[in-house]
Amino acid sequence: MDDTLDSAVERARRAWKLPFSAEAEEVAALRRILRLHLELWNLQELTDAAQLCVSELVANVIKHVGPGTPTTLAVSMNGTRLRIEVHDPDCRALPVLTEAGDEAEGGRGMALVNAIAERWGVDLTADRKSTWCELSPSPTSGSLHMASPRVARAADVLGLYACTSLPLSAEGCGRLGVTVAEETAIDVITDLLHWLRAHGREPDDVLDRAQAHFEAEVEPAR
Repeated sequence: MDDTLDSAVERARRAWKLPFSAEAEEVAALRRILRLHLELWNLQELTDAAQLCVSELVANVIKHVGPGTPTTLAVSMNGTRLRIEVHDPDCRALPVLTEAGDEAEGGRGMALVNAIAERWGVDLTADRKSTWCELSPSPTSGSLHMASPRVARAADVLGLYACTSLPLSAEGCGRLGVTVAEETAIDVITDLLHWLRAHGREPDDVLDRAQAHFEAEVEPAR
């Protein structure tokens, strides 16, 4: 196994958190962010299950705590397991595993999480609760033999910006996606300009050249 690729993905697997407002229209952006992280973590096999768990945990907050609740999505690795947490400020509205009838319109959320996840639970503190679940990849997941250089480079960048990384294309994103993607792009560009100056390069000259390259590539598409 290539040590450089291994180290790149391991750095990218650092825990990250993303605050959001519990609204139905934000779920698509949250699912998209999670999918991108799992691709860079080389855990694509967990994408469908992880996205479904996020959808159900957020839906649980919206239904039982209320739309607009300040909520946080936290994702980390607990050993070899992928851990997904949704934090909200209501310690009273606890998720309950129930058996919904075939004709019931609701009540299946935590049953789905229970069926998909290896385990799940709720942690309480004085001012918040964390509803979490854990998913286990297959024993061969995480192998980097097939990782491309582009994926490795992206993993290095994600290791620095793991808490806020989003696709820089905001097409189809909700308010959350557009805002976070823009701020992430600004952070990346700012740090690169600092790096150039530290190495004796003139940031303005590099920006002019980058703008020229950008316009040359965009112009034919117009």
